[in-house]
Order: sequence, then structure tokens, then C-alpha cells
Amino acid sequence: MIFLQFLLPQHLLSRLMFRFARIQVPWIKNRFTSWFVSKYGVNMNEAEQEDISAYEHFNDFFTRSLKDGLRPISDSKIISPVDGVVSQCGSIDESKIIQAKGKSYSVSALLSDKSRNDSYASFATIYLSPKDYHRIHMPCDGTLKSMKYIPGNLFSVNQNTVKSIDRVFSRNERLISYFETDFGEIAVVMVGAIFVGSMQTVWEGQITPPYSKSVKTFEYKNRQIKLSKGDELGRFNMGSTVILLLPCDSPSLNIELGESEMGGLKIKIFLPV
Repeated sequence: MIFLQFLLPQHLLSRLMFRFARIQVPWIKNRFTSWFVSKYGVNMNEAEQEDISAYEHFNDFFTRSLKDGLRPISDSKIISPVDGVVSQCGSIDESKIIQAKGKSYSVSALLSDKSRNDSYASFATIYLSPKDYHRIHMPCDGTLKSMKYIPGNLFSVNQNTVKSIDRVFSRNERLISYFETDFGEIAVVMVGAIFVGSMQTVWEGQITPPYSKSVKTFEYKNRQIKLSKGDELGRFNMGSTVILLLPCDSPSLNIELGESEMGGLKIKIFLPV
């Protein structure tokens, strides 16, 4: 029930999940992984390692790599950063992002940055279900400018919660990466959720845990970290949601809500109009 999420010790449960997901005792991690695969219908034929007993622990399985060539890179200028379902997308009007019918939140609240309130023109919110591939990839060529960690709640980000709790994405813990691209600055926002034990990037490694009560900013202007379209950007150690923010001069997005094609790097989610 939704109201119970306000009572649950969200960060404690997430810390416990972080530890549980790294148990290496074979009968524990294999039995749980087998149950998880059956419960959520995970397609192990896509995994580079199909044998669940070969994974070091559950998190190793959860962040599994895919077989080569399974997600061919589209010629589109922008591709989806993740596999998942597009829950909302479209134009950002008056600096407001649609969360669900009758609910929205501001760009400045999501980014905790009033200076960027008018910096973006369109968005896409993509939900990663438990069965999905949980690595995050670059939607286009870009150079990393900065990153910001924002502490917050860890509400669930499933459909029922998103429809019920106001401003859930701008209230939850999140990790924002800013990239300079050929058409301006984009933001890739990784939103934490309950049982999301950890978020990490390829350039900093694990960001959480430890959890922080204060905002952390990382600057990369002098490091020249360049990533190409399709390169791995980071991972959710347990799943959640990614929000992509695009500037005025970016290619238009043509996205169908509820697109459940394993879109990640294929790509039917993002196509220039």
C-alpha cells in the first residue's frame, strides 16, 4: 500500500538489500536468483552468461552483460540510454515535467538547480523493470561536464506510486550527469528507489552507498571524459528509472508511451522525427 512507504525505513531496507545482493554462499544466491528469474520472466538467453550459478552473487547477475550484437546501435542521433518502458515523454512546458496524469514537477526541483530551470525543452522518463538489463548507456556522443548527487527519499518508482505520490522523482535520491554534445547540454538522471542498493558510474565507480545527507558535486572540465553513443555510462545495482533531459536544439523525439520493446540500444524508443 502506498501510505506504508512513508512509514518504512527506506534507507535501512536499501542497505540490507545491498548486503544481501552480495552474499556469495552458493545455495542462497543461486536459489534466490533462480526464483527471481522465474518470478519476473528474465530472458537468460540474452545474457552473456546464461548459467545463473556462475554469477559471483545476486548483484553480479542483476547487472549482467548481454551477448555481443544483441543491442545494435541505431543510426539515430539519440538513442535510449536504457532498456525499459517509456512512462512519460514530451515537451517541457513552463519548466514543468509530466510525472503522471495530473502530476508534474519542475526541472529546477529535479536537478536541485534553479539556474538550469529553462535549459531543457524535452524529456523522456524510462522505467526499468526487474527483468530488464540494468546498465545505462550514452544516448549520444558527449563530453562529461559535471555530476551531482542529491540525497532524498527512496520511494518505489513503480506505476502505482508514480500516479499516487506527488513529485516522487524530485523527492527521491538521484544522480545527475551533465554532458556537452553537438546540440547542447543534456542531462541523464538516475533516480534511486527503495531496494536500489547502489548507483555507480564508469568514471567514479560506486557513488552510493555510503548514503549522504548533503548534495555532492563533481566537476570534470579538466579531465576530458568523452563517451560515444552506446558506451556504458553506469549501472543500477537493483533497478529504478532514468530521466533524459534534452535542450532546444536536440533532434526531436518520436516516442510511444508504454513502449516495451527491449529498447536499450536497439532502438525503437528514440527516433528523429
